[in-house]
Amino acid sequence: MKNILIIDDEINICTLLSKFLGKHGFDVDTTMTGGAALKMMKEKTYDLVLCDYRLKDTDGAQLLQDIHQINPSTIVIIITGYTDVRVAVEMVKNGAYDYLSKPLYPDEILNLVHKAFAHKEAEQERQAVRPVESGSEPEVRETLLSRNQNDKNDKYVYGESDGAKELFRQIRLVAPTDYSVIIFGETGTGKESVAHLIHHHSKRNQQPFVALDCGSLSKELAASELFGHEKGSFTGAINTKIGAFEQAQGGTLFLDEISNLSYDIQVALLRVLQEKVIRRVGSLKEIPIDVRIIVASNEKLSESVQRSKFREDLFHRLNEFTIYIPPLRERREDLPLFTTAFVNQVAKELDKTCGKISPEVWECFQQYSWPGNIRELKNVIRRACLLTPEMEDITMLALPLEMKESFSQAPEELQISGELAILSNDNDLKTVALQAEYNKIINVLKEVKYNKTKAAQVLNIDRKTLYNKLRLLNINY
Repeated sequence: MKNILIIDDEINICTLLSKFLGKHGFDVDTTMTGGAALKMMKEKTYDLVLCDYRLKDTDGAQLLQDIHQINPSTIVIIITGYTDVRVAVEMVKNGAYDYLSKPLYPDEILNLVHKAFAHKEAEQERQAVRPVESGSEPEVRETLLSRNQNDKNDKYVYGESDGAKELFRQIRLVAPTDYSVIIFGETGTGKESVAHLIHHHSKRNQQPFVALDCGSLSKELAASELFGHEKGSFTGAINTKIGAFEQAQGGTLFLDEISNLSYDIQVALLRVLQEKVIRRVGSLKEIPIDVRIIVASNEKLSESVQRSKFREDLFHRLNEFTIYIPPLRERREDLPLFTTAFVNQVAKELDKTCGKISPEVWECFQQYSWPGNIRELKNVIRRACLLTPEMEDITMLALPLEMKESFSQAPEELQISGELAILSNDNDLKTVALQAEYNKIINVLKEVKYNKTKAAQVLNIDRKTLYNKLRLLNINY
């Protein structure tokens, strides 16, 4: 049983948290002063301390130092009011695990406590298996945005869903190798962030990481951007240009949306990967390169091969390891974590204290299909924090129009479960149309083996519209 100490000068908070955490299997003690807390910690080992920042006899910053002097392994979570959030963020930099803003929500507290213990256990496991030789391979540190601000990796947010855990398990496996990696995921799922993580935790992490969006390259410029060109090699080449491969020498080259490269460039890229040399446009000189390749696509490259859009030999050359990033709608357990992280991030960007998410907005978030995935969520949070006055709760008024419309479109006359169950008159024209739409979508999904990108193309609608229809009709594939 884990031991928790609650330090707060409000007796009601101590009582509430003690009963709540006690019901969830923790051994909880409480005190209202810092002095008493330190005395208790010298007599008993506590795994975690929930500490109010403002106490009658001390403050959280001083108490944090004192706690870590007594037991450096004790996890400290700061409880703070809105006006002290910036101070709490500084305390996180100085060793606190995280902070909670008043008013306190029991589920939020329990969630954070569980994450804190899970993080500590993961750190202990990594310490136990850490290689002792010099120059040992880097480890993946599963940190959250709201803590370990001095870590180079603090801009990443790690999920707690099964899909997220599997994703980072695969990153841990492949990062220390020199394998070429294909990252597959929908737009906005964070493919470049995953590529950064692989590089950061590889043996090449002291060398350059170069990212190139192949979707923005014209056929004429692609060779120059990838391999460079010599001065005067074509009209407009007024200077010698160093290409992406040379820029990434010794490090990692990330090629996003690689399926957009033309056939000729794919042939040239295959040769580079096989021979490990490049030639700048307009030059006969071969330049040796040592670069790890990571590529990404929002569609399966194996399917692009089947459609003759991507060379099969290049695919097999790149396909040493494939990582799939699940869309946000398939990892809704991570929504609170991402939302909290983005609110904290935006608060720093705007230099303001953002309020809490209202229950109605949370419900909207849970029901929304998030076609733009994590990128869309971040943009929604940025917009909402900007529109909401400081310290006020974020309400539906601050959400984009498409989210509000989607949230209000739930049909009252239908209840759909698995198959469409008609509650109104079978002869009603609207009902008949919905039944036909349901059947059509189901049939197309089966034809394309439940590939939603393909299904949207066959149905001649965009992916966002398809996801809204899937939610409306309760089609869960």
